Amino acid sequence: MNAQETAPLTVAEYLEIERRLETRNEYWNGRMAEMPHGNILHGQIISNLIGHLGLQLKKERRCLFMLGLRLHVPTGLYTYPDLAVVCEETEVEDQESDTFLNPALIVEVFSPATEARDRGKKFEHYRSIDSLTEYLLVSQTQPRVDQYLRQDGGRWLFTAVAGLDRRITLPSIQCELSLAEVYDKVDLV
Repeated sequence: MNAQETAPLTVAEYLEIERRLETRNEYWNGRMAEMPHGNILHGQIISNLIGHLGLQLKKERRCLFMLGLRLHVPTGLYTYPDLAVVCEETEVEDQESDTFLNPALIVEVFSPATEARDRGKKFEHYRSIDSLTEYLLVSQTQPRVDQYLRQDGGRWLFTAVAGLDRRITLPSIQCELSLAEVYDKVDLV
């Protein structure tokens, strides 16, 4: 959460305010905070991920992208993952259908400013989601994808893949990522 947090709010108050705003805001422990804006690198990587995975998921109709939608995490966090995929019937929080609950895969595209939070507190929250079996962290500064796969007993297996010539299998959605595709037309810093 950033420094421009609000006074304590109930979940109902947060949702009422959030649904009227143009900005995206996280909510945790009674506090609402505006989420940082992305940049061109961030947007291009997300576009490439959607394009590359979308072609593969088209064959598997039960999996859907959740892009720009709010996720409610069992710990009480409300947030907007950069990209999520649901591979079962989408569970929503209420009749508004603007908050989903059951991602199989979450992807966060990180910058130096967001990396610690995405690896730390945010992943700590995400691990409480029963449906989540895979978490990807995608770098904006180098061709690198870090993968966390849920194992039996609540453990997570970590794999780092780096280099434009590398590929990574995503078992949660039965797809494969080519890092050359992920970073196509991306001017790495």
